[in-house]
Amino acid sequence: MKETRYNTSCVIKEMGVRVLDSSEFNRIVEKYADVVFRSALSFCKNKSDAEDITQNTFIKLLKSEVDFESDDHIRKWLIRVVANESKSLWRSFWNKKVISFSDLDYEPEYIDAAKNEIFTEVMKLPEKYRTVLHLYYYEKYHCDEIASVLKISESNVQTRLMRARKMLKDKLGEEWL
Repeated sequence: MKETRYNTSCVIKEMGVRVLDSSEFNRIVEKYADVVFRSALSFCKNKSDAEDITQNTFIKLLKSEVDFESDDHIRKWLIRVVANESKSLWRSFWNKKVISFSDLDYEPEYIDAAKNEIFTEVMKLPEKYRTVLHLYYYEKYHCDEIASVLKISESNVQTRLMRARKMLKDKLGEEWL
C-alpha cells in the first residue's frame, strides 16, 4: 500500500479547530484506511463513492474533537462515520436525480474463484444484511459491537445474520460454507 502523509499543521491554522497531531493522524490513516474503504464499499457498492466516503471520513476525523479511549474506539467511530456518510450520500439530491452511465461495480479480485462468487453474492444482498455480514465476517466484529455501531439491538443483528446466511445458502447451496 502506498504510504500517504498528511500535513495537518496548515489545517490547524486555517480551520481554527483542535485536531490530531500529524503523527497520530498518519498512524490512524495507515492503520484504518483499508477498513474504512472496505466498509464504505460494502455500504455503497461503488468504488468511486467508497473513495469519496473514505476521504470524508478522514476529514471528519481530522476535524473531530473526540477523545478516543483506544484503537478499538477509533475503529468503531470510523465505521459509524462511514455508515452515516453512506446514508447521506444515498439521500443526496445528486444520487436521486443522476443516472450513472456505467454500472460497473468494483469487486476485489480473489485468487480463489469460490471466494469471488461468495463476495459477489454477498454484494447482491440488501444493504441491511450485507452490512452485518461484512462487519461480522470481514471486519471480525461481535454481534454486540455491530449493534452499537449500527445503533440497532443485538437480537436484530443476530436475526439479520441468520437471514443473510439463509439467503446465501439458498443462492449458493453448500458453497457458502
